[in-house]
This record gives sequence, structure tokens and C-alpha cells, in this order.
Amino acid sequence: MTQLTPPAPPPRFATDVITFYHPDFWGLDSADALRDWARDHPRDFWERVMEALAEAGVTGLELTFAPGDIDSALRAFGSAVSFRRALAARGLSVVSAFVAGDDAPDWRQSGNLPAIVADAERRAGFLAEVGAHLLVTGLPMRTTFGTRPPFFVDAAYMTRMADIAHAVGEAVSGYGVKLAFHTESNSTLWYERDIDLFMALTDPRYVWLCPDACHIALGGGDPVAVTRRHSQRVALAHWKDAVKPIDVELPIDETVFARQQPYMTELGTGIVDWPAWADAMSRTPGGDIVLVELDEAADPVAALRAGRAVAEGARACTAVDDHTAHSERPNQA
Repeated sequence: MTQLTPPAPPPRFATDVITFYHPDFWGLDSADALRDWARDHPRDFWERVMEALAEAGVTGLELTFAPGDIDSALRAFGSAVSFRRALAARGLSVVSAFVAGDDAPDWRQSGNLPAIVADAERRAGFLAEVGAHLLVTGLPMRTTFGTRPPFFVDAAYMTRMADIAHAVGEAVSGYGVKLAFHTESNSTLWYERDIDLFMALTDPRYVWLCPDACHIALGGGDPVAVTRRHSQRVALAHWKDAVKPIDVELPIDETVFARQQPYMTELGTGIVDWPAWADAMSRTPGGDIVLVELDEAADPVAALRAGRAVAEGARACTAVDDHTAHSERPNQA
């Protein structure tokens, strides 16, 4: 008798709040104007974000840097519990929170460990109250190539980062929160070699991975291969597409994120193999959430719907392939 694996349940769709950072969506003329307006009107900001999420059929949310950060949510609703209730009233919930570099103590400063742990615990406490279980962070950025003295991402550097990651991961685990590392372009966790080295040096009980398909591809890597190699440590992933690998040495300064933008694109219009990625993700602990990341979409509702369609199509291909593989196996008595 042939035994078929039951189909996986449909995923939850989520997105990072950065999806809503395009000033055109707000009728404003610049990113600075949006930050200023959202700082002064946090409740209005969150109400519109929640309305757009519900309209797009996306139920999960990743908090990020201002204006869509933890402090903004607290200013708008007074407490994590009130924020959770406001989201739940629309069928929404927080999936994760992303720690941006400038919003947290610098991991390169050796004396910062107590402040780093305290900051992570504050965020983990909020996540626990709001019903989420993932804190996403990254490693420090590289320096511009050719800088003197040179900065090397070597075993000694990664060992220091692993020691900090262990301290932070252990601290947030007390809140029922997992610590996952994002593979940011031009950071010290960008190339496939960086990821493999860091994963090898960290304890899988305390340190998880959040692969970003776009950013890994921008570094010339294979996001599918990375996800398959580290499948049992993937707690969440960012589904995002890339035009091509970054083919120049970008200056690592305040302009680097804007310079990366032309290499990024909406799901299904770039070089990522989405059916293969969907298959790899289906075999990870984080495979039940599809976090579609669209940096600053002028029409976020339309962009999220389009991203969902690509992800659903990729998952459907995976389901068909799995069914075919099962049906081609000899019957088992």
C-alpha cells in the first residue's frame, strides 16, 4: 500500500514594516517627512499599516527600525498587550522584531556586552507580551574595501561574534524567544562562507538563522543551497528577489543601503529560484511562515498581493513535485 505524506498546511504570510516606508504611500515627499510625521502620529501610522496588511491578506508582521519599531508601537498603544489586542482585532499578529544596527549597542565594542544583553532582553520581553517568539538581528557591517588598517572577517572575529551571540541567545531564551541572524548585504554575515563559519561556531540551541534570499544572491551566493545546508537552524526567512549579484565594491557608509536598492526587485522578477527555495524552506522549522519583504513599496498592498502569488505558486510547484515523487515510488505492502 502506497503511503503518501500528508500535504503541509498553508503558510502564514507576513511582511516587514519596511514594506510601508515609501513616502508616496503616505502622500509625503521624503523618507524624512515620513519619519517626522509617524513620530508625531504613531497611532495613525499603525492604524494605516494594519488596514493595508488586512487588505493584502497578510496576517503577520515583523517590526523593524523607526518608525515601525517597538518604541513606536508602545507610544501608539501604551503597552505590548494593547498593541497585541489592536492587531488581533484585525486578524493580525507580530511574528518577529528586527534589530537594526543603529538602534542597538555596537557589537564591535568589547565593553558593550552588558548593554547588548540588556537591550535584547528588553526587546524579548516585549515580544513575549505581544505573543511573538523571534528576535532577528545581524552581524556588524564590513568596512569599505581598501580601508587602512584593513578589517578581516576571520576566525578570531567570528569567535568574538559567536561569544556575544551565545550570551544574547541564552538571555532571550528565558523569555521563550529565539535569536536568529539575518544575512545582510555587505555585513560580516553575507557571503556563504561567512554564514557557514558563523553557524559552525555557534550552538544550535541558542543561535538560529534568518536567510534572506535576496541578500545572499547579491553576494554571489546560492540562497537555496544555504537554506538546505542549515535547514534545521532556519527559524524564519525573508522572501525577497535580486536582479543580479552586486558587481562593484560599495562604500560601507550611510549611503550603502540606498546603493543596494537597484539590485533588489519584487518576487518573481529576479534571479532567485523560488520553487527550489520554497522546497528548501518547507523542510525547515521556519517553513510555516512566508515573510515577503518589499523595501518601501509605493503600492504595498498590490506588491504584497503579487509577492503572495509568487510564493503560493512556488509552494504549489513543490507540492506537485512531492506528490509525483511519492506516486512514482513502488507500492509498499
